[in-house]
Amino acid sequence: MRRSILTCGLLLAFAGMATAAAGAVGPSSTRENSGTTTATTAAPVTTSPVAIDTRARARTMARWNRHIRGFRAATRHWLTVIHGRPPGVGSPRLLAAVHSMDRLHELAIAWQHREHAAWWRANHPPALRAWLCIHHYEGSWTDSGGPYWGGLQMDLGFQETYGGWLLRHKGTADHWSPLEQIWVAVRASHSRGFSPWPNTARYCGVL
Repeated sequence: MRRSILTCGLLLAFAGMATAAAGAVGPSSTRENSGTTTATTAAPVTTSPVAIDTRARARTMARWNRHIRGFRAATRHWLTVIHGRPPGVGSPRLLAAVHSMDRLHELAIAWQHREHAAWWRANHPPALRAWLCIHHYEGSWTDSGGPYWGGLQMDLGFQETYGGWLLRHKGTADHWSPLEQIWVAVRASHSRGFSPWPNTARYCGVL
């Protein structure tokens, strides 16, 4: 009997030690696992305000560069219409050397003004009404029936003398725009007046 009581006491003592050991290990493992989970959780990614500002500045400068190139191309086009040949090419390093956003903005505004001035001049050639009147009597702007071509009926010698670049690069006058044809006639009028159109210029009261 006494031996049985002793055996039960020993079993209870071992059971209590096992429970205590399990309790000691459990929280420790939980803390370790919790710590591991926290350590492997990705931190939120944030973008530096400096990086955002740099990208915005780069986009703005790229936009101004596009505007400048567009205004320069348009200016070149209208000057070609006026003079019958492309103007000289400026320095290709002009924009590449500009790193100031304010300076690019100033250049864009300046080229916009140049483009507008060139457009206005190209679309308002000297004696425009007279040329339109002569054209009314002469023929279609696209008249391709030689020996005279276009709306002001220019022969090949006339086209070569006063519109040589256009003749070589675009063909005869019927392939030129009306403004290009008129500006060729304007250049001729500087030395010959309206004499190449004796009858129609007289009809229009300019000869």
